[in-house]
Amino acid sequence: MCLGIPMQVVRSDEHRAECRNGSESEWVDMSLVGEQAEGCWVLVFLGAAREILDEPRAIQMRDALSAVHAVMQGNEADLDSLFADLVDREPQLPEHLQKN
Repeated sequence: MCLGIPMQVVRSDEHRAECRNGSESEWVDMSLVGEQAEGCWVLVFLGAAREILDEPRAIQMRDALSAVHAVMQGNEADLDSLFADLVDREPQLPEHLQKN
């Protein structure tokens, strides 16, 4: 299984950017999304940026991945805060799966 990781652009050159996820950084291929400004968030799969993210969405994704990581390591996690967008609402099917 491949997971996309939200990462923030630290600096860039022509077709790649140094991106940071927490304290880790790596050079990412930016060919699919184009050159992005410092501070921009991108969704990275297998070393390549595939999507540009706004900051709130990037933080939601990062929090969800942190929760999954904590649970997999057997650590305590405040799931309500890490999945805050899911608290106090009923899950909704995507529109294409709903009955018309």
